[in-house]
Amino acid sequence: MARVVIAEDEAIIRLDLKEALEELGYEVVGAASTGDEGLEMIRSLKPDFAILDIKMPGLDGLQVAHEVGEDKICPVIILTAFSQRALIEQARDAGALAYLVKPFQPADLVPAIEIAIARFAQARALEEEIAALSDRSDSLSAQLELRKLLDRAKGILMERYDMTEPESFSFIQRSAMDSRARMSEVATKVISGELTPLAQ
Repeated sequence: MARVVIAEDEAIIRLDLKEALEELGYEVVGAASTGDEGLEMIRSLKPDFAILDIKMPGLDGLQVAHEVGEDKICPVIILTAFSQRALIEQARDAGALAYLVKPFQPADLVPAIEIAIARFAQARALEEEIAALSDRSDSLSAQLELRKLLDRAKGILMERYDMTEPESFSFIQRSAMDSRARMSEVATKVISGELTPLAQ
């Protein structure tokens, strides 16, 4: 059961969100009415993900998302009544991995949550892989090289085998763990056609 902290200054929306999450099987470990309180809860409770309203007293959702992202605590989903591109871009730049526009439907929650969790896991896995390549003289070059390789491999899996992006990344990550190889090696095999989901 994934654990979540929510921060929303409107009490009715906060309660509705809490109830919807619990009905979907998530455990709400903290519910805050301000950004400052939400950030404190996230740092102390270390949830699996957080949902933050974009406009709150004190620290707003974007500021909290930035702090949480800097500390790499958990994935963040931004909740907003506004769907303007500028706000969405600000949320992305602050480190939010998904967003929901109010009024939301309970059915909208699961896709946003699962995308955010999957993207966060991908980012962590990439960091670990890059750390393993840290003996390379140019770590930035190694990072870019790895990202390009993984993007090409994911693209092939998505196009040829009708996988989603999280599914394609999970296949690469799982194959790397099973064969005790680096993800870059697995991605190369996917690109060359040596490794396919059908072969497993």
